[in-house]
Amino acid sequence: MHDKIKNWIHKAEETTDRWTSSKWFKRMSITSGVLWNLALILAIVLVTGGVFAASVGAGYFASLVDEEKLRSEDEMRNEIYSYVETSEMFFDNDVYIGKIQTDLERKETTLDKISQTAIDAVFATEDEYFMEHEGIVPKAIFRGLLQDVANSDSQTGGSTLTQQLIKNQILTNEVSYERKAKEILLAMRLEKFMTKDEIMEAYLNIIPYGRNSSGANIAGIETAANGLFNKSASELSLPQSAFIAGIPKAPFRYTPYNSVGQLKDADGLAPGIDRMKTVLFRMKETEYITQEEYDAAIAYDIVKDFRENESRSRDSEPYITDELEKRAARIIMDVLAEKDGIDPKSLEENNKLYEEYAILADRAVRSNGYRIHSTINKELYLAHEKAKDAYARYGTTLSVPSEDGGDKMKDLPVQVGSMMMENKTGRILSFVGGRDFEVEELNHATQAYRSIGSTVKPLLVYGPALDLGTIGAGSPVVDVKFKLADGYSPANFIPSSERGIMSARDALAQSQNLPALRLFGQIREQMPINYLINAGFSKVKEESNYYPATALGGGVEGSVEELTSGYATVANGGKKVEPYMIQRIEDADGNVIFEHKVAEKEIYTPQTAYILTDMLRDVFNTDRGTANRANSLLNFSGDFAGKTGTTQNTKDVWLVGYNPNITMGLWLGYDSEKYSLDNFPNSNLQPSVRVNQLWASLMNTTYQTVPDLVGAKSTFKQPEGVVTKSFCGISGLAPGGACQSAGLVRSDLFNANVMLPKGQDDSLTSSSFTTINGKRYTALSTTPSEFVSGGGIGVSQKYIDRMLAPFGGDAGKLFPGNSKFSSVVAGATFKADGAAPGAVQAAISGQTITWTNSGSTDVVGYRVYKGGSRVASISESRSNSYSASGAGSYTVVAVDITGKQSGASNSVSIAAPKPKPEPKPTPPPEDKEPEKEETPPVEEEVVTPPEEEETPPEEKPEKPVEEKPDPEKPEKPEEPEKPEEPEKPDPEKPAEDDAA
Repeated sequence: MHDKIKNWIHKAEETTDRWTSSKWFKRMSITSGVLWNLALILAIVLVTGGVFAASVGAGYFASLVDEEKLRSEDEMRNEIYSYVETSEMFFDNDVYIGKIQTDLERKETTLDKISQTAIDAVFATEDEYFMEHEGIVPKAIFRGLLQDVANSDSQTGGSTLTQQLIKNQILTNEVSYERKAKEILLAMRLEKFMTKDEIMEAYLNIIPYGRNSSGANIAGIETAANGLFNKSASELSLPQSAFIAGIPKAPFRYTPYNSVGQLKDADGLAPGIDRMKTVLFRMKETEYITQEEYDAAIAYDIVKDFRENESRSRDSEPYITDELEKRAARIIMDVLAEKDGIDPKSLEENNKLYEEYAILADRAVRSNGYRIHSTINKELYLAHEKAKDAYARYGTTLSVPSEDGGDKMKDLPVQVGSMMMENKTGRILSFVGGRDFEVEELNHATQAYRSIGSTVKPLLVYGPALDLGTIGAGSPVVDVKFKLADGYSPANFIPSSERGIMSARDALAQSQNLPALRLFGQIREQMPINYLINAGFSKVKEESNYYPATALGGGVEGSVEELTSGYATVANGGKKVEPYMIQRIEDADGNVIFEHKVAEKEIYTPQTAYILTDMLRDVFNTDRGTANRANSLLNFSGDFAGKTGTTQNTKDVWLVGYNPNITMGLWLGYDSEKYSLDNFPNSNLQPSVRVNQLWASLMNTTYQTVPDLVGAKSTFKQPEGVVTKSFCGISGLAPGGACQSAGLVRSDLFNANVMLPKGQDDSLTSSSFTTINGKRYTALSTTPSEFVSGGGIGVSQKYIDRMLAPFGGDAGKLFPGNSKFSSVVAGATFKADGAAPGAVQAAISGQTITWTNSGSTDVVGYRVYKGGSRVASISESRSNSYSASGAGSYTVVAVDITGKQSGASNSVSIAAPKPKPEPKPTPPPEDKEPEKEETPPVEEEVVTPPEEEETPPEEKPEKPVEEKPDPEKPEKPEEPEKPEEPEKPDPEKPAEDDAA
């Protein structure tokens, strides 16, 4: 075998030698050698050129990415997942409200919650080889490069999904080779760190999809599915998936909506529908769908699936959306600061730090996909909005100059703000932010600060006075005017009203200003202003404690929320819980990053809170209570208490009412404090009527909507330490025998821990009184008895000084005729001028004689004379008139407190009636004896028996004169002096503060 191989090789060599020795082979060998050498040279040139070109390209590429730092895996992941996700808001019980206002709406989803059809449509359209490549497709890059160099009209692009993700999340949309080079480099690096599913999920969450049916810019497939078709991305059909997959190429050309969310017309929809058909064709070509599926999808009318009239939360519920955004941002400020190791309390102390975290928090709220869960009850909120809109008696909408200047005018309607709060937790259940957000974007329930008027009295004056042991519920307070050294001279809402001694309970229910001012003066050294500050009134400063008008709300501003919270504190047994509207905030992954915790702080003792509540019940339940109208309009019964308030010149009216479960505050007024609610009184209801009506309407709506929240059957429970004790009604001391005999003993509630009626009452003395100019003064020994009244009950000077402290005042007004204690006389002495009173002028009309007032200041009454005899004595507190009883001449004289009498007035007369003519006698019949002729009767003049002429007191001491009846007609008995009619405040006008 070996030999055979050797023979074969030998023959082959011989044959080769024979060929190579021939001439033709030698010529061919030379030619091939030349060609081979040329080929070698060309190959060397090409390789060298290629290497050079590659080197240049690599160098150029390196120069493009030279400044691009080498990112770590964590850095790249953080940047990829840093896409903006829209935060969402919820009513109570996870009822959806809407999205936070932002420039771009996006809701994150996961790959397993996206329709596979939608994913396939993206593969077929954007990156057919996504599952095979490692971030880039070289041939696609070269194709794009050549098209760019050749300036080709057809630009097919060369970006994979990974590159698009890099461009959107890490780089920019800048058109440059540098950006493209960085994109290639980062895409290949990202593929080393993230799986294909992670890259695909991120892409589908960040890619822009044009606009939704509310006109908002949207990104992410879940947001697109909901915004275009009102469904989840997991539910998308083939045509819907193809339409959405086609949008990212030109989002605003292919989106079916314009900038205001309206569906485009047929011409406007055509580009998007054509693009959808292109996507379907590519899906068929890449075999993601069959021919039959393709044909069915092409024939499908996608237009009927487009969603219409989607409203943004800011459009449908602007007040609550705006409020929750602000509150969430403030909470997130603290969360971010704490995360950075900064004490959240320091934000309020450092303005620069506050501003920095305010910006960070606002960005976070709009872009971090938080889920903000509020306390607002949706049914109740919408019902209150409806009731607010239904009320038609707010008052006149003014036309006022616009802030822009010039002649431009704007409408200024009466605005409203209300809030309902749960007492025990501080949960804000509902609020009314205003009449129309388009007219005024200010939330009048939470952001508007106005003078709170008389609603301050329970919180600043009566509550602290009870807490400090200064008064009990029925303790006497003084409603008498005074004037301070600085000229401040306050008055009640009805300026002429001075009720004298009255109970604290009545003074509060009737909202009298003067008792509140005096009581505030008594406790001012104990800093009652701190009660307001601790109750959460953010605008109140300590220095307000030293201004008397603070007791009436002067300079005290608060929001509806703050005032409602203040009264909810009283309703909660004196314990304050912070009002809150956000229950919790979750991040995009469902982690709770904030949850409200209820904490209590005692402002008033439980005893004080209950007694104050019992007093404030009278505001709703008594005839003179200023919220009586609201109570009468309720469709259900409840244990309500509260307070009204009207500020100076009626620029604001308030009503806050509460029961054991809830508190609701309500305010009405113009946004500009230059204008009064009392304008156009002939066409508008009184402001107090309006606030009573609307409060009752909102409360009735609450009961109809969520009766369990109202808790109508619950009542306030009297705590231990609250007792009912008797006391002398005019002094507040333990009743003595004289007080009992005079019928002045009263009973009411006291806090046994701080105050009980003690000290034997020694206020009463014997006394009688007369009146001068309607005021009571101690009668003198020379005061004519017919002008003296009273049962001999008076008070001591010591009592007067104590009751009028610290501001003083006219003691003669302590017990006016309209007082419940009108039988008591203050021990004030009138200093007479010592001269006889000035004369008066008399007049007559029919049987009624009238006269002018005497010019003297010490007149106690007037005497009427007929023919020199006195026929009547009229107290100066009554009208200057007398009904005469018969014909004759009359005069009138004035009498002063010392008994001196003026000269007689001019004489006025009543003529005697004329006699009637007698009928003529009838002649007798001829056949009868004539009758005797009667003598005509003689008319006799009725003569008044002479009366003893009264000697003026200058000449003869005054003696009691017994008045004789007029012989022509019995004199009508002189009516006893009537007490002044109680000055009933208009039931439709609550008392207002008189802040200077």
